[in-house]
Amino acid sequence: MHIPPTPLYSSRRSAVIADNIVATSQPLAAQAGISMLARGGNAVDAAIATAIALTVVEPTGNGIGSDAFAIIWDGSRLHGLNGSGRSPSGWRPERFSGLTEMPYRGWESVTVPGAVSTWVACADKFGKLPFSTLFEPAIRYAESGFPVSPIIARLWQRAATELRDQPGFAETFLVDGRSPSAGTYFRSPGHARTLKAIAETHGRSFYEGEIAEEIEAYAKGHGAALTVDDLGNHRVDWCGTISRSFDDKTLHEIPPNGQGIAVLMALGILSQTDIRNMAVDDPQAAHLQIEAMKLALRDTEQFVSDPDHMKSVTMADLLDDWYLCERAKEIDENAATDFAAGAPKHGGTVYLTAADTDGMMVSFIQSNYAGFGSGVVVPGTGIALQNRGAGFSLDPAHQNFVGPDKRPFHTIIPGFLMGPEAPLMSFGVMGGPMQAQGHIQMVLRTQVFGQDPQTAIDAPRWRVTDGLGVACETAMPEATRSFLQSKGHQISLEQPDNAFGFGGAQIIQKLPGQGYIAGSDPRKDGAAIGF
Repeated sequence: MHIPPTPLYSSRRSAVIADNIVATSQPLAAQAGISMLARGGNAVDAAIATAIALTVVEPTGNGIGSDAFAIIWDGSRLHGLNGSGRSPSGWRPERFSGLTEMPYRGWESVTVPGAVSTWVACADKFGKLPFSTLFEPAIRYAESGFPVSPIIARLWQRAATELRDQPGFAETFLVDGRSPSAGTYFRSPGHARTLKAIAETHGRSFYEGEIAEEIEAYAKGHGAALTVDDLGNHRVDWCGTISRSFDDKTLHEIPPNGQGIAVLMALGILSQTDIRNMAVDDPQAAHLQIEAMKLALRDTEQFVSDPDHMKSVTMADLLDDWYLCERAKEIDENAATDFAAGAPKHGGTVYLTAADTDGMMVSFIQSNYAGFGSGVVVPGTGIALQNRGAGFSLDPAHQNFVGPDKRPFHTIIPGFLMGPEAPLMSFGVMGGPMQAQGHIQMVLRTQVFGQDPQTAIDAPRWRVTDGLGVACETAMPEATRSFLQSKGHQISLEQPDNAFGFGGAQIIQKLPGQGYIAGSDPRKDGAAIGF
C-alpha cells in the first residue's frame, strides 16, 4: 500500500490511522459510534450506534423503516447477516394488474422493514454494551436537535419537492413547508419516541407491539396491505457470505437477494484478463472493468431474486468458473459491447464500517432505497418506510416476479476482503446500482494497484448505464474519456454530487501488525475518526 505525500486527486483529506475507527457518511453518526468504543464497547456496538444515529441525522438515505445487511469479522471468522424484509402477504400478483412496472413511491412500494431486527440480531450475538446504550446518541440528536450537514440538506431539498404530498412526509420532515437548510437545527420528537420504545423493548414494539399497530393502522387507512402479522413474521437470516478469490485475496459478499454476486462475477471475469499488469489509471484498465461490470450486471438484473425463488438459475450457476471464463471471452479489448444476459445454466443508502483494537471489524449497510424511501411516514413516529418493493418485476417469467412474503432484489451490499489468513478490509460504496461497480473499483485500486483507502476513494469514478452508456465524473481525465469514446463507449459527464450517482465509499483497511487505515468519501458529509 502506497500513501502519497500529496493527494493524487481532488480531495484534500488524509487517510486516518488508529487502533479503533468508525467511518461513515455523516460526522455526528461517526461520533456516536466512536463514543461506544470509548465506553468499552466493541466494533459491533459502534456500528449499531452509528446505524441508529444515521436514521436521525441522514434521513435522506435511511431510516427506522430501512433494510440492512452486515458482514462481521469476530476475530476468528466471518458472519453474514441478511436483514432485508419481505413483501406483505397480501401482495398477490393481481394486486398490480394493469401496471407495467412496480410503483416506485407510496404505500404500494413498501415492504417489511428489517433494520431494527438487524440491530437486535447483531447486538445480541456480538455486542458488549447494553442494547439501550446504543440508542443514547441518536435519541439525543432527535430530541435536542442536530445541525443539518450541507450535502444532506441539498438531498433533503430535492426530495421535498417530490414527496411533500406523500402520507405523513410534510409533517415529519418539513418545517413551515420547507426542508431545513444546511446548519439549521432539526428536531424529531416522534423519532425519539420510537427509538426509546425500540430500546426499551429490545425491538419487540416495532414488530409486534404498539409501533407495529400504528404502522398497520396507517396502512389500513390508505388501503395498503402491510399488517401486524407481516411485521411479526419477519426474521433475519445469518446467511454467511459468498466469495471469490483474486490471486491470494478473497472478496466476500452477502448472497442474493442482493447484487453482491455481481461484484464476484465481475472479479471472476477480470481475473481472466491482463488487468494485473496495467497501471492504476490506465484507460485500458477502465475499459476492461466497464466491460466486466456490464456482463455481470446484465446477468444480475435477469436472474437474481430471493434465493428461495432462484430455481432456474442459481447462485452456483452464476459463479461457475467455466461460465465466467466464457463470459470473459465476450470482452473485446478494442471495442465496447452492448451485452445481453448470458445463459449461466443451459436449458440515495448509508454505509458504515467499524473496527476495534481487539481485531473485530464490521461492514454494515442500511437503506430506504430511494431518498426517504417510499415517501410514506407514519405520523408521530419518525418512521419513513422504504420502497424496496420497487425492486420486484411484473414479468411472470422473471425469477424476481412480485409475490407475497418474498424478498425483492436488493441493491445494498456490504463488502469484506480477506487475505490468506487474516482480514484485509471492510468497505462499501452506497448508491443504488453504483454499489457493485464501486466495489470493483475500490478492490482493484487498493489491492491490485496498491492505493491507500483515502486515495482510492478520492479517485474519479465511472458508472455503466444502459446499452453502451458510461457516466463519468467531471474529474475523470479528458484523455481517459477520449480513449473510452474511441472504443465505442458513449460517455456522459456528471457532477459528483448528483444524488447517489457515484456513490459514497467508506473503507477500513487492516495494517500489517497493529492498527487500521481508513478513508471516507468527500462526496458525502462524513468522516473517518479514530483513537
